[in-house]
Formats: sequence, C-alpha cells, structure tokens
Amino acid sequence: MSSVPYELFARCDLCFHRCNCNRAIGKKGRCHLDAGLYVESVARHLGEEPVIGGKKGVCNVFFNHCNLQCVFCQNWQISANSGSLPKTTLGEVVARIEKELKDGCTAVGFVSPTPYIPYVIDIISQLHVHGYKPTIVYNTNAYDTPAALETLAGYVDIYLPDYKYANALLGLQYSGIQNYPEYALESIGCMLQQVGVTLEYNREGLLERGVIVRHLVLPNQVENSRSALFNLWSEFGSDLTISLMSQYTPLHLAGRDINLARRISEDEYRQVVDFM
Repeated sequence: MSSVPYELFARCDLCFHRCNCNRAIGKKGRCHLDAGLYVESVARHLGEEPVIGGKKGVCNVFFNHCNLQCVFCQNWQISANSGSLPKTTLGEVVARIEKELKDGCTAVGFVSPTPYIPYVIDIISQLHVHGYKPTIVYNTNAYDTPAALETLAGYVDIYLPDYKYANALLGLQYSGIQNYPEYALESIGCMLQQVGVTLEYNREGLLERGVIVRHLVLPNQVENSRSALFNLWSEFGSDLTISLMSQYTPLHLAGRDINLARRISEDEYRQVVDFM
C-alpha cells in the first residue's frame, strides 16, 4: 500500500467534476471544500444492508459536504454545500471509531468520502497501526475518478456505490452532474477490478469483500430504473449484486419538483423488481 496521497489536494481530480483546484492552499472545488477534515459525526448505523453490518451495525463516518448536490438527498443537512463545517482532527476521528470497534462493531463505513480520499487512507492506516482491522466500506455516489479509486486499492474491502441514473439529463437536473451514467459505470468497473464481482463472506455470514451497487427507485421514473439495471447487466453481467431500494422520501428540495414530490408507489417498485 502506498503512502497517504495528500498531494491529491494540490490539483484536485478526485471526482469527475475535475476541478483541478489547489485545495491545499484554501481554494474550494465544486464540493466547496478546501483540504481540511470536516466530519459531522462518527456513529453506529443500523440502516445499511444487513449483510454488511449485521445486528451490530456499521461505524459510519459521515463527512460534510458532497461532490453531488442531489435535490432529494436524505442527508442534506450535512451534504448541502452551504452547510457549516465543523473542523476536527484525524486523531479525534480515529479515537471515535475505535470506541465503536471496542463496543462490537466490525465494519467501518465512509459516507460521501470522495473529496476526503487522502484522509480515508490515513484513518484506515492509523487503525491498522493501532491493531484494528475492521471491514472497510466505501459508500459513494460513484462519481469518483479511476485515478482516485486506484489510491484506495488494498484499503477498501467493500464498495457500496450508487448507480442513480441511466438518463444523463436526470443527473444534470437532480444532482448537478454531467455524463453521470457513463462516468458511474467507469467508476464501478474500477471497484470491481479491485475486489471482484463475487461476494465473500465470513463465518458469521457477514460480507467481507465485494461490491454491492445501490439503485434508488424514484417516483415517475420506472424507465430510468429499468435502463439503469439494463446498463449494469450489459456492462458487468448477471453476477453483479444489486441493492434495489424503495425508501425514497421527498426530502430537501424534492417537494419543489412535481415529479419528485411523493413517495414511489407499490406498483412502480414492483415493475422495477419484475424487470430486474
């Protein structure tokens, strides 16, 4: 494993926005972040796929701000790039993680980690130095560049990417991003190259290594979901594991859009399940 690549902040190319700004001297990219470490919370989370955390859950590190700005984000209070930035130190984050590991957590998840990749590597390295080797989960929107993901090889055990849109116009309209379908497929492909398509489990039946792709079904967007599933199957085959999510809720700015202002219907979800 390589040393911590903090030089990535000097010409930021961590996501497909490719800002190339020098965050190391205080400039901010599309994520409105400089090179500081801004963590909203480190807490045990029971809402991930049960196969990852089991009954003990996952110790999630929730970073502030995000390189996407989804109008329906469920974590908008911390992901909105206008939010406050509570500074913290690497040592504080590591200590809070270790407390949860001592209390029984066996997995550590990094949520919206893309702008913080050098810190993610450093946190994992510090845990290893202290004798902790939890299962590492990288929970991302899949807008990470291949070069950024390459720095994570050997550090991440489970990749948990979204594949939000098969329609690039939806990505632009709802998340403010260009060319999402093709970029996300490229990103997911890099993850699969690192850890493989076949899921690996421990003796307790918990996932130890692999990729699970999440897709959230949106209201009035059954065709987007069908196309997203088709893209994933066409690109990666039928062995890819999909987490098909039905819990969409019109949070944040979603209520302003007539197509997003309600939950999905049972019939919409069933159509997507049947297609999958």
